[in-house]
Amino acid sequence: MDAIDRTLLALLQEDATQAYSALGKAVGLSAGAAHERVRKLRDAGVIRRTTIDVDPAAVGGGVLGFVMVESSAWMGESGGRFAAIPEIQEAHVIAGSASVLVKVRTATTEQLQDVLRRLYEIEGVSGTQATVALETFFERPVAVNRVNTSAT
Repeated sequence: MDAIDRTLLALLQEDATQAYSALGKAVGLSAGAAHERVRKLRDAGVIRRTTIDVDPAAVGGGVLGFVMVESSAWMGESGGRFAAIPEIQEAHVIAGSASVLVKVRTATTEQLQDVLRRLYEIEGVSGTQATVALETFFERPVAVNRVNTSAT
């Protein structure tokens, strides 16, 4: 991956609906060449998906919780069990006093409590420690060390 690919990635993270002609112009390529680069980035798995950024509160996800999941056994193969709970947006195997960290979005604290109950149904889960976020200052996309490739 070179500087042009990184710049294309950064531009697409800002607005994935940009025309290939605009992307190409920004990096000094034709629309066709920009399209081919983006296709190769998709084929290589660098671009995993194209999506939109939705306001969680507007769609019933205004309560954000981070839950440390304690276990009595290794949880490294349990990803599918966490993925089966739709309110869990992310799940990470971690080092430390807990085994898994999950990011949960619900509409109410009562629904968050229900998610905690369902976590205990996962084999090996022995405890949880939940933290509710009161405000989110910012969330960042994956950093792509953007390089300015346009002519000055």
